[in-house]
Amino acid sequence: MDRRQRQGRVKKRGGFLRRLLGLFIIATAIYWVVFYVMPNRQHVDPDWKGIDKPIFIKGELTSYSASGTGESLLLPLPFLQEYVDSSIRYEAESKSVILSTGSELLYMQENTTKASLNNQPLQLRLAPEQKGKVTYLPAETLKGLYGFEIQQDTVTGAVQVMLAGDTVTVGKIKGDKGDKSIPLRSEATIHAPIAADMPPGTLVKIWNETEDWLYVQMSNGFTGFARSKDIIPNGQKKVEAQPLTPTRAERSWSGKPVNLIWEAVYERKPNTNSIGKLPGVNVVSPTWFSIVDGEGNVRSQADSAYVQWAHKQGMEVWGLLSNSFEADMTTAALSTYEKRMRIIDQMLQYSDLYDLDGINIDFENVHTKDGDNVTQFMRELKPMAQAKNLIVSIDVTPKSNSEMWSLFLDRRSLGTTADFLIVMAYDEHWASSPTAGSVASLPWVKNSITRIIEEDNVPPEKIILGVPLYTRIWSETQVDGKSTVSSKAVSMNTVTEIISENKLKPKFDQQSGQNYVEYKEDGIPRKIWIEDKVSLQARVQLAKGFRLGGIASWNRSFANQEAWQALSEIHQ
Repeated sequence: MDRRQRQGRVKKRGGFLRRLLGLFIIATAIYWVVFYVMPNRQHVDPDWKGIDKPIFIKGELTSYSASGTGESLLLPLPFLQEYVDSSIRYEAESKSVILSTGSELLYMQENTTKASLNNQPLQLRLAPEQKGKVTYLPAETLKGLYGFEIQQDTVTGAVQVMLAGDTVTVGKIKGDKGDKSIPLRSEATIHAPIAADMPPGTLVKIWNETEDWLYVQMSNGFTGFARSKDIIPNGQKKVEAQPLTPTRAERSWSGKPVNLIWEAVYERKPNTNSIGKLPGVNVVSPTWFSIVDGEGNVRSQADSAYVQWAHKQGMEVWGLLSNSFEADMTTAALSTYEKRMRIIDQMLQYSDLYDLDGINIDFENVHTKDGDNVTQFMRELKPMAQAKNLIVSIDVTPKSNSEMWSLFLDRRSLGTTADFLIVMAYDEHWASSPTAGSVASLPWVKNSITRIIEEDNVPPEKIILGVPLYTRIWSETQVDGKSTVSSKAVSMNTVTEIISENKLKPKFDQQSGQNYVEYKEDGIPRKIWIEDKVSLQARVQLAKGFRLGGIASWNRSFANQEAWQALSEIHQ
């Protein structure tokens, strides 16, 4: 092949490559125009197509589906527990559902329209149903209880739920009748597929905004993105928050500190003639009531004369209900709605009979596994008590790892339910403590309150500081070369007598924030961290510093006149 032929072949090959490169450039340009300049015209189905009656919250698809339509619409219990009220209770044995708000207690059972509201008969139009392993509840009944709104599309079946208090901006698609529809896109770009076409005048809920795009939802449930310039604001859609009726605690005790004393009632009724004046005290809580068996029966030691005496002194009476400190009995008594309601019903009857102003719950020595039942009991008691204008308080211990005395208490939930949490900030060193020490040193008390406020988010004004009016005399003995301690609880007057008889001079213990003495009796060393005017005033100042709801003292019989004067400073 001569040189001229070789050059011709090279020219042909170069021309082919140039044409190929030109085609590639053209193809790239077309691809760029189609995919990066021209809007995408492809339509896609929503990812929930094929799901029967999907439920949406705030424009987001949930993992739940409704059942039925219109007035026969049913909502799944797990959806309600996740989005509406996590405290809705289901009891499998009786196939019952218990719903409680601050003022209403609704009890329903599957497959029956017979229900109760605040323990009064209620006839439902639609019964709860079990489908598969899921319980479904009538939406119309729940709307009245929780105040949410439901929009269901008859074509797509989509169910949109807006909760009480929710607000959303409403928009309208621009344009006149006959103008082109605006695409609702699956992503915030014109190159994303179209989920739906929105004719001019279409109303949408605007759930979010990202730069020039709005995330919106149509009435048929379709969600996606539309450009801001294509939508005109058209007001707001607001679901009114549930009207809250102020509790009596909020009406009567707002900004007014509680100064409560417990009246320990054993076999004999207190003789009110011998009590005398209790300056500053505005609530007495006699230990009159106790659960006595696993069926929820309550024993009463109440005394009308005591109530009349207290009311004449200007004091309210909050009857105390205990669980008799019986763990296994408590398990049985709180295990079902029927038993819990038996307890509640008796307490309400006693409250009417004896003209009580409140109920103080004191459940101690409880299995950790029964903690949810304690909380549920309070949720059921609260609306029933509020209907009778009763204050509801519950005694809680400082937080610790104690299985039977602390871990069962859900202080966060109890703080949202009860009017007051009374923190029994004593027995830092208890009767059989292996080491001697203060019943309630000031740093320990402060830490106990701080943890409940910060860790459990309980408002300070709902916390009442429990104060000890007793102290312990600690004895140290040597047994087999080892030092052992024992103690006994005594009143303030007893300590005063010991100090006088032994000519002791108390010294202030900086670590505990209390006066302290030690002495020998019968050759045995004794130690006392003293509860007196100094320690009580410090506790009052602590309560005032935290802006707590008040103080509560255990118990009246341990106190002396000096105590009332110190405690009354809560009102100064």
